[in-house]
Amino acid sequence: MDRIRLALAQINSTVGDLDGNAAKIAGHIERARSLGAGIVAFPELALTGYPPEDLTFNPDFLDANTAALNSLCDKAEGIVAIVGYLDSPGGDVYNAAAILAGGKVAGICHKMRLPNYGVFDEFRYFSSATRPTLFDLNGALIAVNICEDIWYPDEPIGSQVAAGASLIVNISASPYRTGRTRAREEMLETRARDYLTPVALVNLVGGQDELVFDGNSLVYDEHGHLIARGASFEEDLIVADIDLAEVRNSRHRDVMGRLDDLSKRHPGPVDIFAVGEAGGSGAAASEHLEPHLPEPLAGDAEIYSALVMGVRDYVIKNDFKRVLVGLSGGVDSALVAAVAVDALGKENVVCVSMPSRYTSDGTSSDAEKLARILGVEFRNIPIEPVFTMFLETLASEFGRSGPDTTEENLQARIRGDLLMALSNKFGWLVLTTGNKSETSVGYTTLYGDMAGGFAVIKDVPKTVVYKLCLWRNLQAGGEIIPGSIISREPSAELAPDQKDSDSLPPYEVLDRIIEDYVEHDKSLEEMIAAGFDEGTVRRTTRMIDRNEYKRRQAPPGIKITSRAFGKDRRFPITNRFWA
Repeated sequence: MDRIRLALAQINSTVGDLDGNAAKIAGHIERARSLGAGIVAFPELALTGYPPEDLTFNPDFLDANTAALNSLCDKAEGIVAIVGYLDSPGGDVYNAAAILAGGKVAGICHKMRLPNYGVFDEFRYFSSATRPTLFDLNGALIAVNICEDIWYPDEPIGSQVAAGASLIVNISASPYRTGRTRAREEMLETRARDYLTPVALVNLVGGQDELVFDGNSLVYDEHGHLIARGASFEEDLIVADIDLAEVRNSRHRDVMGRLDDLSKRHPGPVDIFAVGEAGGSGAAASEHLEPHLPEPLAGDAEIYSALVMGVRDYVIKNDFKRVLVGLSGGVDSALVAAVAVDALGKENVVCVSMPSRYTSDGTSSDAEKLARILGVEFRNIPIEPVFTMFLETLASEFGRSGPDTTEENLQARIRGDLLMALSNKFGWLVLTTGNKSETSVGYTTLYGDMAGGFAVIKDVPKTVVYKLCLWRNLQAGGEIIPGSIISREPSAELAPDQKDSDSLPPYEVLDRIIEDYVEHDKSLEEMIAAGFDEGTVRRTTRMIDRNEYKRRQAPPGIKITSRAFGKDRRFPITNRFWA
C-alpha cells in the first residue's frame, strides 16, 4: 500500500455517558468514511470519558463500557476505527485502544507508560502492557500507542518502528496548561524526524471537572514537517493523506543512518495482528485534500478559551441552566462574569451586587455598568441591614474587643449566604471569583467569597487576570470590562480605606514568588538569590503553606498553570516544617 488516508476525530466526550459518547464516535466514523479515510482514530478513553477515576473500580461500568464498544463494531465496515476504552480481561484493567475492523474487534492495544505525577494517578487504576502493538493493514504496519507512550524516546515507539511500522498513531487525553501545546509539537516533531516515521496524535477536547483538554491534534510526516492540525478548544475532524511510498523512499535514502541497528536497540517482542482490507479506496479517497492547518491559539487567547470551555462544560455536563456571579466592581469578578457570558450566553448569567458601608460609589457603579454592558440580569442586595444585625447580636460576646478581620469576614460570609440562598432557591450555580494569588496566601474567607460551586479563576494569577481583561476588551474593540475597574487599585473593601497592598506584597512580586515556590519547587535560598527580599519570601511561603486547610475546602476550578492546587500539589494540612 502506497498511501493511506487518516482521520483524527477530536471529540468532546463526557465521563460516564457511554451511550452519548458511542453515538458521537459512530457519527464520526461515518463522516471519516464519507471522506475516504481508511483509518479513523479517537482520543484516549473516548468511549468512557477521561479521566473516569474510581468508576474504573465499578464492574457494572466496565461491563457497560464493553457493551458500548461492541455496539460500535458494525460501524467499522470499510474502515479501521481506533477507539479508546477500558479493557478488563481476567480482572486486570487496562487503558486500551480497540482496533475495530470488518465488523469486529480485530485487536487491542494496551497502554505501556502509565503516568503517576501531577493530575495523573494511573498506577491506581490500570495495569501496564508489556508488549507494543501494531496492526497489518493491506501490508502496511500501523503502530498504535496511547498518550504517555509517545513522550518517551525509546519504548514502545522504538520497538514498533524496529518491527516495521510505517505510521504511528497515538491516542491522547493530554490536559491543557500554558506552554503544553508547544511542548507537544516539539516532541512529536522530534519523534517523526528521529524515526523517519509519520506520527499522528489525536487529542481529547473539552472540560472535565478541573481539567480542560485543548484538542490541537497533530500529524507530522517522516521528516518532522507538520501536515495537519486540529482546532484549539473545538471538536474537529482532521483528515490527512500519508504517503507510505515516500516513507519507504526516505528510509532508503537516509544518509544519517537513523534506523541503522534499530532492531538491535529495540529487539521487541511486539504484537502484530491483521485487520484485512481497509476502505479509503473509493471516489472520495482520490479527491485532493486541502491542508487542514488552523492557526493554534496562544497566550492570552489560549488561556481565555480554556476558561470559557471549562465553564461551559462544567455547567452543561452537570445539568445546570444558569450561573450566579457576585459582582464587587473589582477585576476578578468582572473577568468571571465576562467568561461566563462568553461560555453560556448572557441570558444564562445573573449578577448580584451586595454593597456594604465600605463599598465605594465607584465600585458600585462599575458593577452595574459591567452588568449593563454584558447584558445580564442584575440584582442589587445591600448587606448593611444584615451586617448591622450581626454586629448588634455579637456585641455582648465581643465585649470591648476592637474591630479586626472578624468583622471583615462577617461581610464576606453574609454575601456567601445570600449567593447560596439564591442558588438553592433557583438552582443557579454560584461561580466564585478568587484568583490564584489570593487562594495561595489565604487572602480569602472560608464560607464567604469561597462559597460556591465552581472556581473559574482559582488557578489564574492576579497579574494574568489583568492581562485577560485587557485582551477581552481588545477583542471586543471597546470596553467590555470598564477601564475604571482595571485601573482601580485592588481592594476587598471590607474596612475603611482598605487596599490589598496593606496585607500583601505587590502582585507582580507575589505572583513570581508563588510561581517559583508552587510551580517550580524552588528553595528559599534560590528565590532570595534571584533578588527577592528575604522577609517577603519567608512570609509569603509560610502563608502559602499555612493556608492549605482553606484550599481543601474550596470548590473545584480550572487548571491552567503547570501546577494547580489540588491534584497537582498535595500538601499536608497538619505540618510543622517551616523553611
